[in-house]
Amino acid sequence: MKKLKIGVAGLGRAFAVTAPAFRDPRVQVVAGADPRPEARRRFKQEYRARVFPTVEALCADPAVEVVYIATPHQFHASQARLACAAKKHVLVEKPMALTLEDCRAMNNAARDNGVQLVVGHSHSFDAPVLQTKKIIERGTYGAVRMITALDFTDFLYRPRRPEELSTGAGGGVVFNQAAHQVDIVRLLAGGKVRSVRAHTGLWDMARPTEGAYSCLLNFDNGVVATLVYSGYAHFDSDEFMGWIGEMGQKKDPKAYGLARKALANGKDELSIKKARNYGGPEFRQSKASAHQHFGVFVVSCEEADLRPLPTGVMIYGDREKRLERLPKPRIPRAEVIDELYGAVAEGQPPLHSGESAMATLQVCLAMLESAHRQKEIVL
Repeated sequence: MKKLKIGVAGLGRAFAVTAPAFRDPRVQVVAGADPRPEARRRFKQEYRARVFPTVEALCADPAVEVVYIATPHQFHASQARLACAAKKHVLVEKPMALTLEDCRAMNNAARDNGVQLVVGHSHSFDAPVLQTKKIIERGTYGAVRMITALDFTDFLYRPRRPEELSTGAGGGVVFNQAAHQVDIVRLLAGGKVRSVRAHTGLWDMARPTEGAYSCLLNFDNGVVATLVYSGYAHFDSDEFMGWIGEMGQKKDPKAYGLARKALANGKDELSIKKARNYGGPEFRQSKASAHQHFGVFVVSCEEADLRPLPTGVMIYGDREKRLERLPKPRIPRAEVIDELYGAVAEGQPPLHSGESAMATLQVCLAMLESAHRQKEIVL
């Protein structure tokens, strides 16, 4: 069996939460790049791989076949083009880029150099979401008519770099979190988004970027989707998910308010983030006991409501209520490896292609524009 040889660009949180997937026998991590020496030291010890201080040096490594770009958002476009020019396949974190022009340039670079471009992780890779899609495609419960999505977290009060609190630099919940919700509803709705009407919340000037949004999407096939998100660290919608967190980990409902408390202790925010980051003294790898998720989704079909859960998919039909259970995850985010391997080693068109991710970004940008102009945006 062919192994994909992966080089990781950026050894931060995005890499850390995806790293368990690299235990998959179909891939081998051979190199990593990060400007932080502590991250490079841990990576070299953990993976017995080469390390570089720059992405340029990583892309020049002839042993690397696939570059996984897990750097801050503002670097995705230039680094993806660099990897494509070096004839490397690319797995790039969401959001794909910050402008549609950059998305086009990335897609063009992949096509011109004959390499695959896969965008993820987004939570539309999650097994319960993909299983929901399969149930819809069976046609047993009729067509999808409406999708309702809701997620309340402490996102805005986790330790942040300054650019993570600046919308123009790719910060805030629309670029970071709507990318997940939009990806999921686009996958399940089965059509193209026709129009967007959104409101955003910026309620704490100490965190000067969008911390919440409410959005209505209309699709060309008649499906309507409502998206609600808050990262203001009050209500935690994991209460609706049996206290299973986003990463599939068990949560303690008594541990309320920890994010705000950590920021209020007077310690420098960047120091907190650095200590918790990969290679830092307080870094801890999350342990999953169930599938990952992105809050509450209810998919209303003509003859049933479908609800993806960390354990499977609940079906609320005309005459039945049952859980279509999924086995526990073998490897977290194995679905990312499935798609990457299928694209690179088997020539299968990726579901999460650059073109698809560009469509998701178009919706996210329309959300910001709609909120700013206070009007519906037709795509």
